[in-house]
Amino acid sequence: MSSSYASMKRFPEKKFFNSNQEDVCVVERLCKGKRFSEAIDVLCEQKLLIEAVQLLGRAKNPPPASTYCNLIQICTQRRALEEGKKVHRHIRTSGFVPGVVICNRLVGMYAKCGSLVDARKVFDEMPQRDVCSWNVMVNGYAEAGLVEEARKVFDEMPERDSYSWTAMVTAYGKRDQPEEALRMYSLMQKERDSKANVFTVSSAVSAAAEIACIRRGREIHGHVVRAGLDSDEVLWSSLMDMYGKCGCIDEARRIFDKIVVKDVVSWTSMIDRYFKLRRWREGFALFSDLVVSRTQANEYTFAGVLNTCTDLTTEEVGKQVHGYMTRVGYDPYSFAASSLVDMYTKCGNMESAKRVVDGCARPDLFSWTSLIGGYAQNGEPEKALKYFDLLLESGTKPDHITFVNVLSACTHAGLVEKGLEYFHSITEKHGLSHTDDHYTCLVDLLARSGRFEEVKDVISEMPMKPSKYLWASVLGGCSTHGNVDLAEEAARELFEIEPENPATYVTMANIYASAGKWEEEGRMRKRLNQTGITKTPGSSWTEVKRKRHVFIAGDTSHLMHGQIVEYLGELREKMKEEGYVPATSLVLHDVEDEQKEENLVYHSEKLAVAFAILSTPEGTGVKVFKNLRSCVDCHSAIKFISKITKRKITVRDSARFHCFENGHCSCRDYW
Repeated sequence: MSSSYASMKRFPEKKFFNSNQEDVCVVERLCKGKRFSEAIDVLCEQKLLIEAVQLLGRAKNPPPASTYCNLIQICTQRRALEEGKKVHRHIRTSGFVPGVVICNRLVGMYAKCGSLVDARKVFDEMPQRDVCSWNVMVNGYAEAGLVEEARKVFDEMPERDSYSWTAMVTAYGKRDQPEEALRMYSLMQKERDSKANVFTVSSAVSAAAEIACIRRGREIHGHVVRAGLDSDEVLWSSLMDMYGKCGCIDEARRIFDKIVVKDVVSWTSMIDRYFKLRRWREGFALFSDLVVSRTQANEYTFAGVLNTCTDLTTEEVGKQVHGYMTRVGYDPYSFAASSLVDMYTKCGNMESAKRVVDGCARPDLFSWTSLIGGYAQNGEPEKALKYFDLLLESGTKPDHITFVNVLSACTHAGLVEKGLEYFHSITEKHGLSHTDDHYTCLVDLLARSGRFEEVKDVISEMPMKPSKYLWASVLGGCSTHGNVDLAEEAARELFEIEPENPATYVTMANIYASAGKWEEEGRMRKRLNQTGITKTPGSSWTEVKRKRHVFIAGDTSHLMHGQIVEYLGELREKMKEEGYVPATSLVLHDVEDEQKEENLVYHSEKLAVAFAILSTPEGTGVKVFKNLRSCVDCHSAIKFISKITKRKITVRDSARFHCFENGHCSCRDYW
């Protein structure tokens, strides 16, 4: 493209602008006739700003105001500050006296282009200003985030309109000052000539939502109805969001139901509100309504529902969502696909998780990391490390979370040397910094292996203060290997960090008991009782025919409790014949051994496993979830149960999955 009209005359075969030949001829004729203003207007219509501004320089007489307006408008749209300055310079030097309209456009152009100094200069030099002039200046400061400057100009305004108030309400809202936004909205209500519009009210509603002020939100809702704005569906969406954020989910739902044309954002927002308030059933039901509606869910909808399935370990629902995603089509590179992988891994279905990752030509880091973590938790550390190698081969750069999962894989498999190698590679090979989580994993790895001198060295050399998770790992390792001295040090640190956690007291009592230090064990139990802290009760759950059954240790409320206890009694006799010895040392109450053994029978995971076996056909796999770590006796007992019943029993405790089959566990008794 040539840069001037003169070059067009010299090289007629080159087009002056990308348009048809007729337009070229028009510009040529107009320029020959010295009708530059009209030629500039033609160029403006073609959005050829540079050429139009160049041609402006050839005009000896100033063009009409409309031509300047066209040029300034295009400069504003293109955020073309340099061309805008040239137009402004031409206005000043041509002798043209701009009116209020052109000055307003110049102020707006400079503000939109980010040159507020020039905007303010034009504003200050204006001999006359109208309300639009003030509004443009207020809005310029507001959009730049300079709320104080915007407020100063606003306060100086001789008169204000709805646009002025809206600019300030919106500005305060965007700058995370919702209280000021609501205060400004209240002042606006007192102005006789100011009438709120949809934009003002939407900003005020958003501010009420930010501070979760339901009283103010309801007041604004009343204004909406009185002002006759309650037919605007965008505003309904804002009100729905406000009620949801304020925890008034039923009112949010009533507004949602009034929206005639619901977009996917409204559906997704309403579904997420149910999930955040733990009203899972209603959230899933609304998602089902979305599926049968004409609106198609997007990746945000899928991710929200799948993340909830992950939290609740409701794999069956997750599978249905996966099926729907497959039918309607989804982006395999979206975070919805990553959420799908995460859901399957957290529910212990590694085959499905693997299929999702394998079906993607270029899995993202989140998918790789979820798969690695899933294999680590499911007792398949070799596969976890294999997929880490595949991640590196794919060119994907691991992050600190990836290495947490890699180190966890080494920890669960007892691969100490391999774990140390990976730990050092984080900085030496991959250029990342060690995080507190990495040190916690390393200490856990060493403590589980009884390498306590190295544990002390790591803690002393850490660049950050050890966390409660690290000290808990030390305490866990000491419990396994009977290191009382280091356990006491770890317990002191934990009592300092979180004195309200009963797990520390219980673990220390168990360590003392195992070491035969009954006096210390008694003191620890007494100390726990004096604090008034109660241990979190163990609970386990399983799903049979899409219904969740929850069991708590010693709870007799389940309808099949009698059958479950009777069946566990039968199993216990068979287990003893196979060599099972109850770990009665774990029951530290002052009762007879027979009673201790009886107490062990009613642990929540045993109840859940027995129920699942009784409620499913022979040979069917059983899956149970638990809120705490599995105890030694339950772990031993379920190994025997898997052999006797010829069932594959999967138990996910708070740390990992245990897959019991034919008398063996996938963790290889290393957890």
